[in-house]
Amino acid sequence: MAVREIRLFGDPVLRTVCTPIERIDDGVRALVADLCDTVAFDGRAGLAATQIGHTQRAFSLHIDGEVSYVLNPEIVALEGDPVPTGEGCLSVPELWFEVMRHPRATVRGMDLDGREIVIEGEGLLAQALQHECDHLDGKLYINRLDRAARGEAMRRIRESAWF
Repeated sequence: MAVREIRLFGDPVLRTVCTPIERIDDGVRALVADLCDTVAFDGRAGLAATQIGHTQRAFSLHIDGEVSYVLNPEIVALEGDPVPTGEGCLSVPELWFEVMRHPRATVRGMDLDGREIVIEGEGLLAQALQHECDHLDGKLYINRLDRAARGEAMRRIRESAWF
């Protein structure tokens, strides 16, 4: 459908806990198309509905050149001890911090036909699954930083040209 503008830190929609999708209709189909169109650029691994101003529980992924999506995703398994993982976010541009993430993750959700889907992976995919589910729960990755790193992130945000 369209490439949408990415909402940036400070926009209240990014703090919204998303509502489950009850019925798949043209609006949901349009949301998925917009999520997929907007994530399909180099350097973009995932995009949650809140990042384009929607509060329905959906996200898209762009991993290894493949674009996909999940409706009503929920993390059903996290494996391995969390490890420091370099992470950034389209909604907090120009910042990069180490975040503790599990090395393996499994998400269950559904597709546009209402069929259950399960996505499991490690590395970047595991990180993206955790990151996007956080977005749908109203959390940004900087919320996971320790106090000192969060203070540094906030200082850099305040000094940025985009804020």
